[in-house]
Amino acid sequence: MSGLIVKISKDHDEYMRDESRKTGNADSISFPKTEPEIIEIMKCCQSKNSKVTIQGARTGITAGAVPQGGHVLNLAEMNRITGLRYDNVSDAFYVTVQPGVLLVDLRKAVSNKDFDTEGWQEHSLKALEMMKSSADYFLPPDPTETSASIGGMVACNASGARSYRYGPTRNYVESLRVVLPDGSVLSLRRGEHKAKGRHFSLTTDTGRVVSGDLPEYTMPDVKNASGYYVKDNMDLIDLFIGSEGTLGIISQVELRLIKEPAEIWGLMFFFHEEESAVKFVKALRKNSSEASSAGGGKASNDMGFCPAAIEYFNGDALELLRVQKESNAAFSNITCVDRKFNSAVYVELHGNNEDDVMESMGEALERAERCGGCESDTWVASTPQLMENMKLFRHAVPEAVNLLIDQRRKEDPDITKLGTDMAVPDDRLEEVMQMYKASLAEAGFDSVMFGHIGNNHIHVNILPRTMGEYGRGKELYAKWAQKVLDVGGTVSAEHGIGKLKVSFLRMMYGQEGINGMMAVRNAFDPGNILNKGNLF
Repeated sequence: MSGLIVKISKDHDEYMRDESRKTGNADSISFPKTEPEIIEIMKCCQSKNSKVTIQGARTGITAGAVPQGGHVLNLAEMNRITGLRYDNVSDAFYVTVQPGVLLVDLRKAVSNKDFDTEGWQEHSLKALEMMKSSADYFLPPDPTETSASIGGMVACNASGARSYRYGPTRNYVESLRVVLPDGSVLSLRRGEHKAKGRHFSLTTDTGRVVSGDLPEYTMPDVKNASGYYVKDNMDLIDLFIGSEGTLGIISQVELRLIKEPAEIWGLMFFFHEEESAVKFVKALRKNSSEASSAGGGKASNDMGFCPAAIEYFNGDALELLRVQKESNAAFSNITCVDRKFNSAVYVELHGNNEDDVMESMGEALERAERCGGCESDTWVASTPQLMENMKLFRHAVPEAVNLLIDQRRKEDPDITKLGTDMAVPDDRLEEVMQMYKASLAEAGFDSVMFGHIGNNHIHVNILPRTMGEYGRGKELYAKWAQKVLDVGGTVSAEHGIGKLKVSFLRMMYGQEGINGMMAVRNAFDPGNILNKGNLF
């Protein structure tokens, strides 16, 4: 056995779970610090036919990082930013990172233009000097959990609220290095390796040719993180983005940074009726054609009336925050919401200067008033401190949900929330929201609805009080999934499939689609040792 691999002990209990609150088991674990160490570990595991679960920061909620026996390959110690370059054609900086770098740490380094440059090459040092004298740049994807690792974000194509304008992580991945189970390495740069129709062929550093055919299914034209990304003549780097660790281990990522807007403002619009809030969302999207309702985003920073984020909170979500604010000191800093309001829409505006964002704010206020909103009922955050307060409010709902479930778990440890992650086409938003609302009321469930309504991607959290309710909630979730698929939607818009939504992926693409994905997986991982239980 490689000296990098150690036997699992009680000290490793935390590595048996992730934020899904599911728990697994493993025989051994390793913490590589370099790509050669990953290669050594994989060769050892393959020789023993040992299953390998790849872990980053374990912030996922679909149990993708929960091991099912075998070996845990944890990439947390591969946490260095290793290089930087500037490209004058795209007017962008490109930062190279190991997969264990945390989003919060990358953001801090980029914002402060302050990096640990030990081991950097001369061209990277020169690029850093250029960055220090340039405008500010940033990485747009913004998953709620900023302690997510970059490797994990790539593996599940993470997005977040700002995906309405900027799109998901995929839009910012310029190159990857991927270690395959046999220890060979693929080096992929955007634009250099294309499929021919649905046929792919890639050559590793050892000369091994990996080839085959991509599945024939057509992905839905919505924000989507379900299964392998496949299209005719596609860039093959995209096959690995969102593949949830089933094709190889990401050992290096190069990301594109774009110019950060000079002004970032947030507005929270409150409404007396849900119908008014949905009408407002539709009004916000009108003529905002530069952003993609399919979640592709612009992947640029050209300004104009195009909100960066459009988020929704229903009446139950607002009431949950009121209750927590009254009973829990941890929520004391959350601004109180008057009980006369039963829904809210958060809009984030980016601009090159204050005049630009003021003009966009005026446009948003005018559209809100036409839909039943009122300027005096609207919160405006126009400074970094006020934006931080707004962010606290936005993130308080999932925190309050988890707190409530933790309280109920004291009565029954098996209880967990049931959270949807589905998205639908623009013209089906109201229909699906009515379906959620009516069936939740009929079932008598505690629930909240919130999330990325700009992309028609609302999280419905069912909050069971008993395991009987949990079982009925799962049945309802399956019915919703079928309806969403029937209208051209997806079962997972941003969180991926992991181990918890495998049946939904089969429902989405059928057994033929699953077989096609498995054939691709088998080409890269003939022994099927990577991330057992994910997707399949």
